[in-house]
Amino acid sequence: MNVRTDIGAKLRNLAALALCAPILAGCFGAAAVGVGTGALMLADRRNPETFVSDEGMEIRALNRIGEKYGDKVHVNVISYNRMVLLTGEVPTDAIKADVEKIAAGVPNVKSISNELAIAGPSSYGGRSNDSYITSKVKARFVDAGKFAPNHVKVVTEAGVVFLLGLVTQAEADAAVEIARTTGGVQKVVRVLEIISTEQAKALDHTPPPAAPAQDAKPAAVKK
Repeated sequence: MNVRTDIGAKLRNLAALALCAPILAGCFGAAAVGVGTGALMLADRRNPETFVSDEGMEIRALNRIGEKYGDKVHVNVISYNRMVLLTGEVPTDAIKADVEKIAAGVPNVKSISNELAIAGPSSYGGRSNDSYITSKVKARFVDAGKFAPNHVKVVTEAGVVFLLGLVTQAEADAAVEIARTTGGVQKVVRVLEIISTEQAKALDHTPPPAAPAQDAKPAAVKK
């Protein structure tokens, strides 16, 4: 199946995320058991429930598309704050529209950005080059130091860079400029959700949930 063959890995990640979500929502100190996943959630502007929901939506959409079209298509599904981006290649306009309909039918999807190309599936070499471009863009985000790199998700398909995230206008403009001037990038597409500076500050400085209070043990009675 050419519909993103890492569904198994996504399922494992979703299981870990599902375990971490209640930890982050309640007993925060116990998050050490999944520090990698927990750290990603804490650094993200999405709340833990939305973070987990996005992963689940990707898996459901990929499964439904794969069940219908198998290796006839190459489709990537990326969900950020319940806004779904479709990239990859499909053979006809009719299938492109149908894939969008399938993705839109997944519960909790807010909107769809359908960027599927009418073409044959991309080559392994092309996908490897896209991964390399993504890594370069992310590295340049870090070097520039204009915003927290984890606030902007980068996806590359056929040299076209898609940017997703909850960002301020200034962060969006900086991210686009950095991506646009990265070697190998053909085009930059914004799939960004713009929030105010005040909203960004509130999301970035939201303290972790307090651990639930434990019942105090009665003091020992001296005889």
